[in-house]
Amino acid sequence: MTVETKKETLGFQTEVKQLLHLMIHSLYSNKEIFLRELVSNASDAVDKLRFAALDKSELLSDDPNLKIRIEFDKEAKTITVEDNGIGMTRQEMIDNLGTIAKSGTAQFLQSLTGDQKKDAHLIGQFGVGFYSAFIVADRVSVTSRHAGTEEATCWESAGEGEFSIEPAEKEGRGTKITLHLKSDCEEFADGFRLRNIIRKYSDHISLPIEMVKEAAPAGDEEEEKKADDVVEYETVNTATALWTRPRNEITDEEYKEFYKHISHDFDEPQTWSHNKVEGKAEYTSLLYIPKRAPFDLWNRDVQRGLKLYVQRVFIMDDAEQFLPLYLRFVKGTVDSNDLPLNVSREILQNNPKIDSMRAALTKRVLDMLSKMAKKEPEQYAEFWKTFGQVLKEGPAEDFSNKEKIAKLLRFASTHNDNDEQNQSLEDYISRMPEGQDKIYYVLGENYQAAKNSPHLEIFRKKGIEALVLYDRIDEWLIQQLMEFDGKKFVDVSKGDLDLGKLDSEEDKKAIEEASKEKADLIEKIKDVLKDEVEEVKLSHRLTDSPACLVLSEYDLGIQMRKVMEAAGQKMPESKPTFEINPTHPLVERLHDEQDVDRFNDLTKVLFDQAKLAAGGQLEDPSNYVHRLNKLLLEMSR
Repeated sequence: MTVETKKETLGFQTEVKQLLHLMIHSLYSNKEIFLRELVSNASDAVDKLRFAALDKSELLSDDPNLKIRIEFDKEAKTITVEDNGIGMTRQEMIDNLGTIAKSGTAQFLQSLTGDQKKDAHLIGQFGVGFYSAFIVADRVSVTSRHAGTEEATCWESAGEGEFSIEPAEKEGRGTKITLHLKSDCEEFADGFRLRNIIRKYSDHISLPIEMVKEAAPAGDEEEEKKADDVVEYETVNTATALWTRPRNEITDEEYKEFYKHISHDFDEPQTWSHNKVEGKAEYTSLLYIPKRAPFDLWNRDVQRGLKLYVQRVFIMDDAEQFLPLYLRFVKGTVDSNDLPLNVSREILQNNPKIDSMRAALTKRVLDMLSKMAKKEPEQYAEFWKTFGQVLKEGPAEDFSNKEKIAKLLRFASTHNDNDEQNQSLEDYISRMPEGQDKIYYVLGENYQAAKNSPHLEIFRKKGIEALVLYDRIDEWLIQQLMEFDGKKFVDVSKGDLDLGKLDSEEDKKAIEEASKEKADLIEKIKDVLKDEVEEVKLSHRLTDSPACLVLSEYDLGIQMRKVMEAAGQKMPESKPTFEINPTHPLVERLHDEQDVDRFNDLTKVLFDQAKLAAGGQLEDPSNYVHRLNKLLLEMSR
């Protein structure tokens, strides 16, 4: 006997042990979802067989009637879920039932709080799948035979530290899962209860879910005799692909349960759109916006997309060709009448019909979001908190929809004294005073750093609103947008500040006079900082701070420079302009300082402070501390 045919006892992956423990203790209040998850997996297995049979029709020939069958035994206290889908090989059972391959597992486990109610939502967000069987069962056995093979394998576990796997006998392909119910879950070994759960969660499954026909009413002798001879099965669910039914015949609950089926999400969706397109291209789409982000949302390399069907035949999961990557959070199905049944990912990539469908589906998602933003602003605010940073990738990836995406963007602003990103660009423009023709913004490492930037001082004084940007993607985003509604974006920390008509003649005259008065001071500062700065000048921006650093209009900001350097990109050297506030007491002190060493120290301290305020790093922090302490000691004498 080879190793392949022996019975083996293997240990669960560590993450599986943790997940099992958490599910058993956190999902106790919603035990019935175990059946939804097992039926959903069985449906996926049948879909995979249909797809495989497109190339190998013989896989279906011995058992062409695809179905899921559910049985129970009250005396034995068992429930059995069986499908005649693709089945699993021995190695696939070890891989699929003993480990969690889904990316984001580590982040998921770190996010758990120990609060059972909160953790139940996190577990649902991660997807419970097969392991939900252990919510109601203290022992689970799985017998499976892969389509096209003769060998069957039995997997069994009590849901603790290990599982066993050994050869088995099974007639026909597919998978049979038997749940040995816990003493407090025996209520589920009941035909009425199981039928209700199927109709509640799985009515939309597009293949028959069968159960033994219920016993005939007492006194119906002819039916009773027939029941003694043969076991009859009946279909419990509607067994029609939900997206093929007219919208007015589908309830909200059915839409929500279908979403949970295709996404394996525990939560309901935020919204959805069901649409049938006829004409040059004929297809039906059902698109959902989730409430919560998956744990692998930020992994751009993970395959994701819509479920693709052709003439109601499942073709592939995660068909990424139908939506751009910045809409990777969207779940749903698309069913085409035009594509060939043997369509592959390669064919999808080079098909003009796909380009047309992609453009239309992208527009539909953006329209869904626009509608939500206008009619349900609170719901949209929740969406933005969850998916806003992903949507910010859009203007660079989808030039044709740049304006649509820009209207959906939300930012923090000096209009509100908090870090909520709840201001649209349209809101900002509606509040612009007469004479303002630019959209001003400030960038920072975080909200506090950006909001307290010295570059905003003149804006506060004049009551001019500025956007407060602190997400790492924001500088890159603004470079892609460049303007909105004909108004250019202007970084308040770059170049010469031009407030246009918002600047009074008095302000301009005051700066001119101060420049003449402080010309000698500017030259002396230039001489001290000649290796550090491009230029020294009086500031029009500052009202409270003594100095600030200003970048060239075409320089990368400190935020973007750090991102690029962290990615291993070598950045060119650039020197800032050092702007000083002519009315600040420290600058006045500098102007009157006669001691050369003290002048130099104070100048360098002001420069280093300006660098820190801009989010930069000091090359020699100890020197800064030494100079500052020296000046403080001199002042205290």
